[in-house]
Amino acid sequence: MRKLMTVLTIIIILLAFLLLLGPFYVVSEGEQAVVTRFGKIVDAETEAGLKIKIPVVDTVTKYPKMLLSWDGEAQRIPTKENQFIWVDATARWRIADPARYYATVKTIEGGIARLNDVLDSTIRTVISENYLSDAVRSTNRINEISYEENIDSVENAEDRETLRSLTSTEMRYETINIGRDGLSDMMLKAAQPLTEHYGIELEDVIIRQIRYSDDLTESVYARMIKERSQIAEAYRSYGRGQLLSWQGRTQNDKMAILSEAYAESERINGEADKQAADIYQASYSANPEFFRLWTTLESYRKTMPGLDKTLTTDAEYFNYLYSPSGQPEI
Repeated sequence: MRKLMTVLTIIIILLAFLLLLGPFYVVSEGEQAVVTRFGKIVDAETEAGLKIKIPVVDTVTKYPKMLLSWDGEAQRIPTKENQFIWVDATARWRIADPARYYATVKTIEGGIARLNDVLDSTIRTVISENYLSDAVRSTNRINEISYEENIDSVENAEDRETLRSLTSTEMRYETINIGRDGLSDMMLKAAQPLTEHYGIELEDVIIRQIRYSDDLTESVYARMIKERSQIAEAYRSYGRGQLLSWQGRTQNDKMAILSEAYAESERINGEADKQAADIYQASYSANPEFFRLWTTLESYRKTMPGLDKTLTTDAEYFNYLYSPSGQPEI
């Protein structure tokens, strides 16, 4: 009996010792684990729960089971037509085979380093084999968009149509066959076989941003400035035409007004001359002698102040100066 108690005690002590060494480990939801024994992989657990290992001998390495993100550095890459652009891409990935992942890269940082090598090379290859338009656009919808200048402020319908025809710019862009989304799919298909070697499964590769290089940016700005300059020149041309038109109308109106005013003034002068002649005629008929005297005196008043000197007064013109009758004295 004493011997049995001793054996049980020893067994209990050994079990307690084993428990203290930790024969169990827990794989939580969203985790997976690799068990190694003396550096050799002996088990890979992908399901959550309480697991058993050999204490001291086995080592458990846990990895996340959820999607992880990869954010690469922006790269300056030439397109197929040798136009340099900056490409910024991102990707989502997961550890699909923890045992292979442990054997090839071991740590999360190591996996990201492998992705850097694979994805940077894949992105550069895909971009350099395709055109710039496929990298910056996803659809051909831009060719369906028509832009017209806002010229509703022009009241005349004919002028409005003329100005619209001068300022209309119909830009036809290259038709894309792949597009940015297609390039992302090409990158994913090209990189997947390479990452499977490391136990990595790529979920997607996305081109996050495309930026023009400085020289290409200047070229784009120059084209935009040229387009707007053409529209501005159309407005200036239309404005110069309107200026000449209004100046012509103004000059015609001026000549018409002056012509009407001259005709009216001539008519008034004619009527005044007629009235004056009638008055003179009536005055002369009433008293011819007084009329002659009055007209002669009026003539003296107007002409004499302008004469510097008078050499003789024997002319008949001066008769009224010496004779009340206006006749020379005998």
